[in-house]
Amino acid sequence: MQAMDTVQLIALASALGWASGVRLYLAVLLTGLAGFMGWIQLPQGLHLLANPVVLGASGFMVFVEFFADKIPGLDSLWDVVHTLIRIPAGAALAAGVFGADSGAMALVAALMGGTLAATSHAAKATTRAAINTSPEPFSNVGASLLEDGLVPAGLWLALAHPVVFVVVLVLVLILSVWLIRTCWRFLSQLFARVARIFSGKPDTGPAPAFTLKSPFSKND
Repeated sequence: MQAMDTVQLIALASALGWASGVRLYLAVLLTGLAGFMGWIQLPQGLHLLANPVVLGASGFMVFVEFFADKIPGLDSLWDVVHTLIRIPAGAALAAGVFGADSGAMALVAALMGGTLAATSHAAKATTRAAINTSPEPFSNVGASLLEDGLVPAGLWLALAHPVVFVVVLVLVLILSVWLIRTCWRFLSQLFARVARIFSGKPDTGPAPAFTLKSPFSKND
């Protein structure tokens, strides 16, 4: 087992920042477990993740989040609460990759990790909120299971193929920005309609794509 090179460290810091915005506890558990089992040599700043107490706590939270994230409505509430947790945690984990080696790199990694965590969290939260407007629960569960699989896949790719991971991460970030814009526009229109209904104003609903006029209309 050899120490990670610079490219792997950068990829790991990016992966931890991004994954923290999606599945913080799963990212902590998998990283700590990999170090505890000797699969990888964790940087000095991440050795705490391999502590049995941290592994037990993160494992318990993974169990709780697995079910909470698959209940429509509760998943969005869970995302709101974790807005104040995922972003700083992503910054801290990314900084921990370089924390024991370089103060400057740790600061850069913290800024990068926090930004990636904020982007992935915003994409997740807005997308899941938009999905929750559908009455059926299957799309919600499907999206949650997809997130469960993306985090370990992303962490593995960052360590096994760091250059490929960076390219994939750029594409994921572009998709995330598009999802945030699209879902936020949809949610804003939905909230506006709800507010209009509760204020007593008539709700005309979405404009129809086509209209048919009677051939006997006087205006025709």
